[in-house]
Amino acid sequence: MAKKNHKWFSFRTVLIVLTIVLVSYVVYQNWSDILETFNHLHETNIFILLFLIPEQLFMYFACGQIFFSYLKSSHHVKNISDKEVLRISTELNFVNHAIPAGGIGGLAFLSYRLSPYGVSAGQTSFLYVFRYAVTTVINYIQALIAVFVLLALKLIPGEAMWIIPVALIMNFGVFIVLSLVVFIASSKKRISFFSEIVSRVTKFIAKIITFGRKRQLISPEKISSYFLDIHESVKIAKKSKKFLKKPIIWGILYSFLEIATYWIVAISLGRPELLPFIMIGEAIGSVFDGIVPYGLYELGMAGVMIALGVDFPTATIVTVMTRVITLVFTIVSGSVPYYKAIKGKND
Repeated sequence: MAKKNHKWFSFRTVLIVLTIVLVSYVVYQNWSDILETFNHLHETNIFILLFLIPEQLFMYFACGQIFFSYLKSSHHVKNISDKEVLRISTELNFVNHAIPAGGIGGLAFLSYRLSPYGVSAGQTSFLYVFRYAVTTVINYIQALIAVFVLLALKLIPGEAMWIIPVALIMNFGVFIVLSLVVFIASSKKRISFFSEIVSRVTKFIAKIITFGRKRQLISPEKISSYFLDIHESVKIAKKSKKFLKKPIIWGILYSFLEIATYWIVAISLGRPELLPFIMIGEAIGSVFDGIVPYGLYELGMAGVMIALGVDFPTATIVTVMTRVITLVFTIVSGSVPYYKAIKGKND
């Protein structure tokens, strides 16, 4: 037994050290932006910026409730406090934003955190994709509203009209992918066929990276069980749509709070009129949310805002300052809960 505990301790220690290295890398990569933000702080209203603290915490909570309001409604999880919801969501935010691993790292961590509640990896994957789908749709709707407002006010330059079809095409592409996922997951026959393909691909990869020493990294049974869990989750959601009402409401709130983060920074700089520009930039940036490293998302937002006519200094200051402030807050608020989660000290 002692030997087994030693292995777990070693694994967790390596994971913690790796996390510290990755977070240090993120800070290093953003160091010039951190210094630039510090240099521009005197241009902001600090009291308005302080609203970011409760706003960010509430945004984390809203994100957690997308998952847990569904789990409570479907009776997968019965007893979980709001404090625990906030803690898990804070940890997830830390993994997604402070560690350059894209959405895959967040999904793996969430699966680990929800496993003690009896939630399988397949069910977690369903919720993760569902959260992405809801926020993408809401961002798309918000962007359309912003486009109509800017068109009505004639604030979109003629040379920037290309952004409208680009935004439509990118978001339509996301809808196609999500619809395809639902189509595959809705049928046991299709999901079994897909799981067989994944199993063959993993076998092929295993042979390459182990030089033929191992025939597979993950057993076909585990892969099949994982995808069948996703199938069951989709089937339950389609049969009992009432379970989706609360998560959708929390998703709407979460999407607005994502916009509000940038808007609060813009207001602190005396530019509240940037809201519709931020909404459009957020919609295009959200396409990459969860699948690209932290930073490219905000770079895309700045580019869209500049193309729409926002002056270069303001667009870059708003996006860079928001990224740095949220990064610092993410590390400060999430590092200790994440450490405790990895060490198994959540009580």
